[in-house]
Amino acid sequence: MIGKQHHESGAHFAFTDRWGGVSAAPYEQLNLGGAVGDDPQAVRTNRARAAGALGLDPTAVVWMNQVHGRDVAVVDGPWRDADVPCVDAVVTARRGLALAVLTADCTPVLLADPVAGVAGAAHAGRPGLVAGVVPAVVEAMAELGAEPARILAHTGPAICGRCYEVPDRMRSDVAAVVPEAHATTSWGTPAVDVTAGVRAQLAAAGVPVRDDAHISHVCTRESADHFSYRRDRTTGRLASYVWLDGEL
Repeated sequence: MIGKQHHESGAHFAFTDRWGGVSAAPYEQLNLGGAVGDDPQAVRTNRARAAGALGLDPTAVVWMNQVHGRDVAVVDGPWRDADVPCVDAVVTARRGLALAVLTADCTPVLLADPVAGVAGAAHAGRPGLVAGVVPAVVEAMAELGAEPARILAHTGPAICGRCYEVPDRMRSDVAAVVPEAHATTSWGTPAVDVTAGVRAQLAAAGVPVRDDAHISHVCTRESADHFSYRRDRTTGRLASYVWLDGEL
């Protein structure tokens, strides 16, 4: 099942859950991650199903080899399989080209400036948040002509601050860089709220998060409809997509 939001401006944002695919346990069903141990053919089928549901060509979706860093790649078409780079953000000035992020607790960040025709997608886990992947992707979009004040920003399902328990020292280290990420679990222990940190970094970069409708309130650890690495360890990956109207 896929949730999709379309703006009158021509920007599209979409987020998958775990249902409607062909993968077997423990990846059931709509696993879209190709590096988690699932059958490669099942992943290809799932990606084709997800793309078809969105009206996209499955061979024309840009994926990443995500490594929890801050590097950004500028793209104008899909990679060949052997050429997929190790980056945690991609940006494009090509309308119609869909950018995808894989997650199973981390925060997917989708960005679009429909006026400039520039889109961006970032994978923001705790390390990437601290490294600055969010300001890096906004800066890369600006270099292609985007204006931060015009950017539409959405974040997808992610583990919430009430569930992302970390050692106290780790929380302090994250909060030293992004104070807004300081959190406490529902059971009273130190935690990190990555999505709150992402929101703060977007605001600091001049990107408006216009209302709560642009921020997913789904916690992947709490939701049985979503994959969660924290909850299950061996599991599938969700995908989040962004693209702008236009022909490839």
